[in-house]
Amino acid sequence: MKVVFLEDVPKVAKAGEIKEVADGYGRNFLIPKKLAVPATPGVFNQLEARRRTQAKKQAQIEAELIELAKKLAGKEVILKAKAGAKDRLYGRVTSADIAAELKRAFGVAVDKRKLELAEPIRQLGSYEVSIRLGKDITPKITVTVTEEGAG
Repeated sequence: MKVVFLEDVPKVAKAGEIKEVADGYGRNFLIPKKLAVPATPGVFNQLEARRRTQAKKQAQIEAELIELAKKLAGKEVILKAKAGAKDRLYGRVTSADIAAELKRAFGVAVDKRKLELAEPIRQLGSYEVSIRLGKDITPKITVTVTEEGAG
């Protein structure tokens, strides 16, 4: 029996795939649990329409991410922190601090997990940080850490 999977079924198929399954497995398990439907021409048309709408949504999301990347590329974020001897910070600057400053300074909300910061910043100075917005969309910003009370 040929079925079209509506949801991912581990080790069997992903949503949208068309597969040949045993008659009993399809009739007694997949179809009653609404994991799959029998493969008919009408189902193929619905599946194709769903793929087109998902492709449109994905293209729109990607366009928004590219626009955001253009907005962020080359920006400089200045953070102030207390520092001691040899320009060493008392605390540290984390990706959460950088994300909060981006939101405050530019009005752009970026998830702290999208910031590619190998380890927290513990020294004064300038650092280049990448923001992983999408698959191939990674704008770079400059993070400058200055001493609190200076300049």
